[in-house]
Parts: sequence; structure tokens; C-alpha cells
Amino acid sequence: MPRFSSLKAALLLLAAPAAHAQLTNSGTDKFAQLETLLPTANSYRTASGAPGPQYWQQRADYTIAVTLDDAKQAISGRETITYTNLSPDTLPYLWVQLDQNLFDKNSITIATQVAALDARVPFQAVDNMVQRDFDGGFKIEAVTSADGKALAHVINHTMMRVDLPRALGPKQSVSFKINWRYNINDQLKINGRSGYEYFPQDKNYLYEIAQFYPRMAVYSDFQGWQNKQFLGNGEFALPFGDYRVSITAPADHVVGATGTLQNAAQVLTGTQQARLRQAVGAKKPVLIVSQDEAVKSEGGQPKGTKTWTFAAKNVRDFAWCSSRKFIWDAMGIKQDGKPVMCMSYYPKEGNPLWGKYSTEVVAHTIKTYSKFTIPYQYPVAISVHGPVGGMEYPMLCFNGGRPEADGTYSADRKYGMISVIIHEVGHNFFPMIVNSDERQWTWMDEGLNTFCQYLTEQEWERNYPSRRGEPKDIVAYMRTDKSLQTPIMTNSESVLQFGNNAYGKPATALNVLRETVMGRELFDYAFKTYAQRWAYKHPTPADFFRTMEDASAVDLDWFWRGWFYGTDRCDISIDAVKYYNVNTKDPSVENTRLQKLQAAQPQTVSQQRNAQDIKQTVVDEKPDLKDFYNSYDPLAVTDADRSRYTAYTKNLTPAQQQRLRDNTNFYELSLHNVGGLVMPVILQLTYADGSQEIQNIPVELWRKNNEQVTKVVTTSKPVVSFVLDPYLQTADTDLSNNAYPRQPVASRFELFQQSFPTQPNPMQLQSIQSSTQKAEDKPLNK
Repeated sequence: MPRFSSLKAALLLLAAPAAHAQLTNSGTDKFAQLETLLPTANSYRTASGAPGPQYWQQRADYTIAVTLDDAKQAISGRETITYTNLSPDTLPYLWVQLDQNLFDKNSITIATQVAALDARVPFQAVDNMVQRDFDGGFKIEAVTSADGKALAHVINHTMMRVDLPRALGPKQSVSFKINWRYNINDQLKINGRSGYEYFPQDKNYLYEIAQFYPRMAVYSDFQGWQNKQFLGNGEFALPFGDYRVSITAPADHVVGATGTLQNAAQVLTGTQQARLRQAVGAKKPVLIVSQDEAVKSEGGQPKGTKTWTFAAKNVRDFAWCSSRKFIWDAMGIKQDGKPVMCMSYYPKEGNPLWGKYSTEVVAHTIKTYSKFTIPYQYPVAISVHGPVGGMEYPMLCFNGGRPEADGTYSADRKYGMISVIIHEVGHNFFPMIVNSDERQWTWMDEGLNTFCQYLTEQEWERNYPSRRGEPKDIVAYMRTDKSLQTPIMTNSESVLQFGNNAYGKPATALNVLRETVMGRELFDYAFKTYAQRWAYKHPTPADFFRTMEDASAVDLDWFWRGWFYGTDRCDISIDAVKYYNVNTKDPSVENTRLQKLQAAQPQTVSQQRNAQDIKQTVVDEKPDLKDFYNSYDPLAVTDADRSRYTAYTKNLTPAQQQRLRDNTNFYELSLHNVGGLVMPVILQLTYADGSQEIQNIPVELWRKNNEQVTKVVTTSKPVVSFVLDPYLQTADTDLSNNAYPRQPVASRFELFQQSFPTQPNPMQLQSIQSSTQKAEDKPLNK
């Protein structure tokens, strides 16, 4: 138990920490600011992360008429796009997205698929490798001006350039028309973000339709046209506008869509309209179309068509669903004083799960996301069950989660369904309202949304089994080899381990910020500020990073650099602990302590054996050989010792005298950043009396040396153990080095009877086969 030789030495140690730990640099600078990585602030986007005084964005308004061919599973349509140039630039051409060309026979996605062969390959894998017969790409039949004149255009895979007769100047608008058609994919065979499902039992189809019309690309201040090809992972970047969409479907179909229904009297029965009115103030979902009514429709024969017309204001996209199999329920809520109709469309195959949970989950999601971001402004929010496992659009989303045929389901199926509904409905906020560029940065919508999904799940049910959000749930990914990881700040099409990288890691990072780095109050205010600033606008990563710091006064550049721009992992180790007390200089205290230490020292093996083997020493035989030192006790307290102590204490202040007496415990901890990711140190102290204390040491502990530091901890009670991250807050990937003294990791193994069944050799096998054949050939006795 080392002791300081004087109080002055103790104070010097605390004032000037060890040079090797604090005054050297590890060769890296993980606390460097991000200025060199972030774009320069300007009048469009400020250094605070807010839109600038000259911020602008384009606008695209649509009038669309589309027809569903239920016999051929095909779409045909025509649209008028009115594009308004609110930029300071003059545009000689416009770029339109043709996302359906992902299913074109000459698709880049199909051509660039990678795969490997093995000795055994499933049929489905081979089907994906072989060129498909299905042709699902857009057939563009006409591109014309508003007055019907043909416009020059060039199709480059999933992008189409429309050349304007006259360049479009600032503050000018242009209208043009496109006619198109395409075949709808069987979603269960050719996976996509929309498609149909066929039900052989009743010979009906269920359609979930999206990316069904040519859509304007984004033109922005930070990159010009976002016309990167759609390869499948990088989703969409779209401008806001107003939509009026007419959908012609079989007369017995129920159609749901983005926006509000404009012609209910023409497409709904009087009973259905009355039920909708009843649902506005209902406390639980009201059936607009019951299961019995849907089953009756399943067996009917379609007669003619109906056209459903929907309108939506200030949205970035439009999607819809259609089937005669649909059950439809609805429940109205108020959000920030405005009515929101929460609805679900699902076939009977979705019950009982869907009728019990879907619309309730929609309502809960709208309320919870509104609390953490901005109030939901749209009039409806819809969840649709069909073949698409999970995909989002303004006011409407497609979700999986189907019980077994007998109506039973596992806990995983139940919570998986609730989670996907929360996630996809939550996308109304990210990116449908806070409109980030998904083609470039998947994490800006999926990661932020997955974080809010975690918050919403936890408010749905206590201890909800969330798959993502908790730091402990990302540890397995963070442990993987760096060659199998990419930074979060990677283009959507180049991300490795897509789900972990774009969903799990950013969601976990935000949870770590909220719970450990910033605290809930600072984080929640900053996160809400970001949502408020960029609602119905086009934010970039820099806008998010800057806003989170600007609204909290917390320097987070180290965090963005480590979690978003790098692939380091959190692994902090307590390598060693040294224990000190202050030397009181009081001989009656210090000498007694040393006497006890000496008495407690074990005898060596030689000393123990010598006591038995050596009966008498020379000095024992000849006492006259003894002198002063044979009876001298260096630890005996003398009057001279007491006088020196009295003289020493007279020169100290009362506070210094008390410091000598208070018996403070000093522990020097050697901390090693094994994983490379700098993080706060969460330290749990367990005292000799069984009580515990948590100390939260800010990340700046590592600022002088990113790899190794020493930290002195002082306590009034003796400590028996130190543990890092006891509540699993930091995604530490190796808990075995988190405790001092080291604690064995508990586990169990299974005993089994070892046996090695003997296998026949080829000669034996041939003999067995021959005997078997002879037995089979022998005629039976009658």
C-alpha cells in the first residue's frame, strides 16, 4: 500500500498527471474538428445547420390518371408534371426518374449482381442468376409539351433527360406530359418495393403499387441534379408538390392511397361512408369493410371499373393499393389539434393480428414521433398488408407480418409486425417530411427513423423486445472484421452489411448520444430543432451534425468522426489499478501500520524449513555476539519522532492538517482504448461496505492521448472493485477487460456421450447393395 511521502507530493500528483498518460499524443487526433470534411457554409445552408436566408428548393406538381389491368397485371397511365424552378439557375433540361426500369431486361442492377457457386445451390439462387423473362421496365409511349408537341428525351437506364424547347429560367414553370405503361412484378418471385401477390385459394390479386409513374429528380443547391442511377439500395430523392391522382380499378376493388379521397360518394356505398364518419371520433378502429364483406367480394365476378380520385398537398411522392380482398378499418385521432385518420387495409389472411393491432399501432406511432420531432401535418396515415415486407410513402406504407393459416402466431411474428408498422409509418417523418437524399445517404432516413422506432416501441410496451437501438445489440456487428464494414458515411449502393450499417449503427449512435454523451434534455431539444428546421426541406448530413451541436453546446465532432466516418469499435480496458494513501507523518499511525504489514508478510519456504531444521543459531549459542541492533526496533515510536511530527504540523494550515487525518483513498487507473473509438468512461465503484457509485467521465479524458490514459479516483471509503460500462451504455465489444480485479465470464458447457458410428467402406457398400438386390429379385413363397 504505497503512501505519499508528504501532502505536497500528493497535491502535485493530482495537479500534474503522469506525463506518459496526459502529455503525449497517440499519433492520431480523434478530436479534430470536421471543418475539412463538411461543406463550406453559405447563404443557402448556414454554419449553425439551419437553412440560410437564400435557401431554395424546386417544386413538382402532378396530375395523374392510371389504370390497373387486373387480368394482365399491368399498369398504364398518363401524367402532367408542372415543374417550378425556384433556383437561381437556368435549366436547359430536366431529369426524370424511371425507377421501374430496375426491372428492365437490360437493368444495370441485374447486370451487376454478384454471386458465387457452391456444390449445392438452391433453385431460387439460380433463378436470380439467370436472366429473367419478366420485362417490368417502363414503356414510355409519349413525352410532350402541354400543348401536345413532342419533346426530345433520352432514356439512360433509370433516368430520362427531357430537353426543353426553351431553357427554364429562375422563378419560371413548365408543364409537360408523359404517357407510359409497364407490367407489374410478382413480388413473391421478383422482390421489389411494390408488386402483386396472387392468392390461389380464391384466385384473387392484391396490389401494392409504388414508383409507378415517372418522377422528377431533385435539383439542389448542394449537388445540382441528383441523377445517380437507381440500383436498388439507394432509394429516392424527390421534390415536394401537390398531387391529384385518379386510379381506375375493377369495380369491386377497394383502393387506398396517399392523400384524401375526393369522390367518396361515387366509389363507396352509403354504409361505408357512414362508417367512415363514425370512425372520425372512435376510440377504437371501426370496420369500413368487414371480413365477411371482403370474403363475399373474393368470390364475386368483376363487373366494370370504378375510378377513385385522391388529392395530396405538399408531399414528395404517391403510392396506392388495390384488391377485392381488402378488409378496411379506420380510427380518427387529433394531433396538435388537427384530425388524422389512421387506417389499415389487409386481407383476411392477416387476421387476427392486423385487425387487433395495425391501426392502433399507426395511431401510437403518429403520436410518439410527433412528440420527439414535429407534429404530424397530413390528414391520413395508412398501413397496408400485402406481399411487400416493409416500404414507406407519404401517408401510406406497405407492411408484412402474417399469422399462420390457422390464425396462430409466434411472439416474434407479433412483435415483428408491430415493429415494421412503427418503422414504416415513422418514415412519414424521415424522409417524407424531413426530406433527406436517400439515394446518397441511407442512414439519414433509415438510421434516424430506426432510432425513433426504438423510442416508439418502448412507449408501446414496457421492455418491448426491440431489435435495434440498445448499444448491446450492435456489439456483434462492431466486432466484425473491418474489411467487412464500411463507415456510415458511405454511399447507399456501396454499404456493406446494409441493415447493420444503415439502420442499426446510426440508431445506436443516436441512443448513445441521448443516454450517455448529451443526456436526454439536451439531445431531445437538439433533435427536435433539426426536425423543425428541415421539415419539408432537403437536409444534408452536415445540416444534421451542425444542428445537433448548435442547439446543445456540445462539441460532437469526435463523435461524428468516430461513429459515422470510421469503423473503430469501443473497447476500453482497465489494465491496472494502483492504490495509495496519504502518509500522515504521524509516527504513532505510520509505524503501527508498517508493523501490521510486516506481521502480515508470509514466511518463505526456506524460512519455514529453517525453523524446523536449524535448532540453534550461532548467536543463540553465544549471546555475547549480540549488539544494539539485535534488540533495536526501528518502528518503535520515540519522543524524538513525536517532536518532529509536532514541528511538521505546526507549519500546516488547519485544512492541510485535516487532509493528513481524513484517510482519503487514491486509486490510479490505467485505461487503454483497445478498440480505437474514443468514448466516455462509465465507471462503477464497489466499496468494501457493499455500496456502489457510478462516475461518468467525459470523453475529453482522451483528448491528449487517444490510446492510453491514467485517471486518479479519490474515495473516502476503500474500493474493492472497478467496472467499466456496467449498464452496457457504450457498445463495448469486450467486457472481459472491463473489471478490475478481473472477473471470470460465466458460461456453461454440455456433456454428451461421444460415439463414432462406423461407416462402410466402398467395398462393403457394394456388397450390401448386391445382397439387397438379390433379396429383392428372389420370388416370394406362396
